[in-house]
Amino acid sequence: MNNIVLATDGSAYSDAAARYLTNNLLLQHDLTVHVVHCEPGVTGDVESFISHDEIAAWHHEQSEKAMQSVTEILRAGNLAVECHEFVGSAPERIVEYADTVQAVAIVMGSHHRAPFLNAIIGSVSGRVLAQARCPVLLI
Repeated sequence: MNNIVLATDGSAYSDAAARYLTNNLLLQHDLTVHVVHCEPGVTGDVESFISHDEIAAWHHEQSEKAMQSVTEILRAGNLAVECHEFVGSAPERIVEYADTVQAVAIVMGSHHRAPFLNAIIGSVSGRVLAQARCPVLLI
């Protein structure tokens, strides 16, 4: 069984990556797509006013929303899908999970932001490319 990690942020770019996987017949043989979404953690100030359970429920709700469209696309394409929710730094969590399942690749939709904007806000895909121990496919 080959494992591919599809990182999603709930955007149309992630949907395009999911459609790429469903339309590429070479990738569909003996494949499980692990859809991952990572929500940033909250600060200590927030945690002092909102319970841990409420924060966890919010993270879960946000991850479900972000993964919904890509999972629908992948399942409509008859691909095996597993969904995984994480909290923390997205690049690190994506790479760690890919290592855990011995992924043959990480697939991500790229926003193609201007270099200046990437320098200011950073690029998750750029950090994943720098850290991943498997091939990374940007769609």
